[in-house]
Amino acid sequence: MTISNELLDELLKGCKRPEDLLGDAGLMKELKVRLMERMLGAELTAHLGYGAGAEPPPEQANRRNGVATNRVKGIRPVSPL
Repeated sequence: MTISNELLDELLKGCKRPEDLLGDAGLMKELKVRLMERMLGAELTAHLGYGAGAEPPPEQANRRNGVATNRVKGIRPVSPL
């Protein structure tokens, strides 16, 4: 798979400073999050055997429970005394 220059130009259009690309709210982080969500969604579809929004097969015991946005807060490491 190749990514076209036009697509790259579109993605980088709003990046004026290095932080816009690599910062905590930058393009790279957004791409990583969105790609991970796509991969996990595809994995769930493959595991359950039906896509999001579709009716599950009658013999399928596992179900999709819906989608919600969650933010996980990590524990900050404690510095040694």
